[in-house]
Amino acid sequence: MSYRWQNTLISTSSTIKDALQIIDSEALRIALVVDADNRLVGIITDGDIRRGLLKNVTLDSLVKEVMNPSPTTAPISTPRAELEAIMQEKGILSIPLLDSEQQLVDLALLNAPQKPVYQNPIFIMAGGFGTRLKPLTDDCPKPMLKVGDKPILETVIRNFAKAGFVNFYISTHYMPERISAHFGDGKWLGVDITYVHEESPLGTGGALGLLPDYLPDDLPLIMINGDVLTNVDFERLLAFHNDNNADATMCVREYEYQIPYGVIEGEHCKVTSMVEKPVQRFFVNAGIYVVAPHVVQSVPKDQHIDMPMLLEQHMEENHQVYMFPIHEYWLDIGRMDDFNRAQVDIQTIGLD
Repeated sequence: MSYRWQNTLISTSSTIKDALQIIDSEALRIALVVDADNRLVGIITDGDIRRGLLKNVTLDSLVKEVMNPSPTTAPISTPRAELEAIMQEKGILSIPLLDSEQQLVDLALLNAPQKPVYQNPIFIMAGGFGTRLKPLTDDCPKPMLKVGDKPILETVIRNFAKAGFVNFYISTHYMPERISAHFGDGKWLGVDITYVHEESPLGTGGALGLLPDYLPDDLPLIMINGDVLTNVDFERLLAFHNDNNADATMCVREYEYQIPYGVIEGEHCKVTSMVEKPVQRFFVNAGIYVVAPHVVQSVPKDQHIDMPMLLEQHMEENHQVYMFPIHEYWLDIGRMDDFNRAQVDIQTIGLD
């Protein structure tokens, strides 16, 4: 990763996708929007993009649709101690520095703290039969199929561990011994692994009722399906959940569907509008959740329930359920086409 702030510059004619590529490829977690005279027009962060997606802004829209046009800035002559105090007070990681003519000349960065360690439980659903991947799953549970040179489940665990998460719980059902024999207690990966076995399939949420009682009652739990490959920023996901004081947060992915016909609308047999092959956009469930301890505790032992139904129950009780749009790489390996695509993608998405 690069730490040259000049690499984060984009023009006002750039798209949100351009900004996203910079934020994902550089280490500064920001894109700086400048005009032709190198004057700062605005800044874009990962959070700005996610908020834009929730408002139905597309990645092909111009950066002005999501940028912050009034960011915190400072003169280039501002003492370092004062800059750090401002960043600490406002909870920001950087401040653009301007000269007397308001041109962008530098970017002050808050000194990065040591990588944190998160004690939040990570619960991985790994008990499925993987019937759509037969015959590969005839003698191997789907999460243990290799993508690249590692089982899918190992890649998932390593990705969390890299972000600082150390406490893992794995739900098993189909061929559980293949999973436990490979990972053991997780010490060789620098983590702790506890296994939760489903005697019969309990749905995507039922295994929560099998978790031990000693889980921390003040830390949200992150759930993920064991066949999902993603480089989503789990730290940002957890921060989003905590900042919104959410009871549950569901990761969602934008899905587009083009109707292959002209759509006609009318009133009393009179045509009022015609749209040729319109594109419908939806948010779909990405199989990643953050749930508060009381949500975990609400699932009785051995009750079959899927996560959407569980969340609907809590919404009916006026609990706060948020959605977190992910723009990073995401692939649910459910079919053979997905498995073959993953073999290609793993070389380029930074998860191997």
